[in-house]
Amino acid sequence: MQPETRPESINLRQIRKSFPSSGEVLREIDLTIHSGDFLVLLGPSGSGKSTLLRLLAGLEQPSEGELSSSNFFKQKAFVFQEPHLMPWRTVSENISLPLELVRAPTGEVSRQVEEVLRSVQLDGAGHLFPHELSGGMKMRVSLARALVMRPQLLLLDEPFAALDEPTRFKLCEDLRTLWIQYKMTIVFVTHSVHEACFLGERIVALAGRPARIQSEYKSRLPQSRKTQIRTEELFLSELKNVYSQLVQSGQKVSV
Repeated sequence: MQPETRPESINLRQIRKSFPSSGEVLREIDLTIHSGDFLVLLGPSGSGKSTLLRLLAGLEQPSEGELSSSNFFKQKAFVFQEPHLMPWRTVSENISLPLELVRAPTGEVSRQVEEVLRSVQLDGAGHLFPHELSGGMKMRVSLARALVMRPQLLLLDEPFAALDEPTRFKLCEDLRTLWIQYKMTIVFVTHSVHEACFLGERIVALAGRPARIQSEYKSRLPQSRKTQIRTEELFLSELKNVYSQLVQSGQKVSV
């Protein structure tokens, strides 16, 4: 059973993006993201994945083409590759910052911070400072800070790339659970086929310079995914199918 979807969508039509220093990065990008999607943008470093994510976030504007979205996606959150926590603020204070900026009532701030701390399995850690946290815990705080505003659209730019494999696997599992719990739309950037296959309901592969969409793959995996599924035949079949498509298109990506 898939999460409930709505007619709201984000539409990219013939998107092109250029920069004065690096030239054209994206060309002829046509993509529709529906409410409730878990979409993974897959491709090698330098393929334009992060640029496309920044366009979706409104941090960049297309050079040509049309990017339109329903008002449903007005509330967005972005999780970067680095946690970017304020060292002088506790975990709870880092998470509460977005609510403070919109002047949410103090009682509401405390309630929502406690809720997301539980969601990311950091309940009891709110009093700690960033230097007291592991890399995985810091990324959980960054994720909680994004979730505290209850975004309709969550954008993640390779947030687990620098973590050790067991921590990365656990965070991937937890992110899938949070997607189901919060009923949000997620766009996740990665260069790892393995990560893309575990996380995505849809996998969109970018390649070339300037980058174009080379292929799209719809997952056959169940909605609920635990780390153990990585050793099952269905997952290995998915991994083989996606990787084969990328090899055929001449892409170089990591498993």
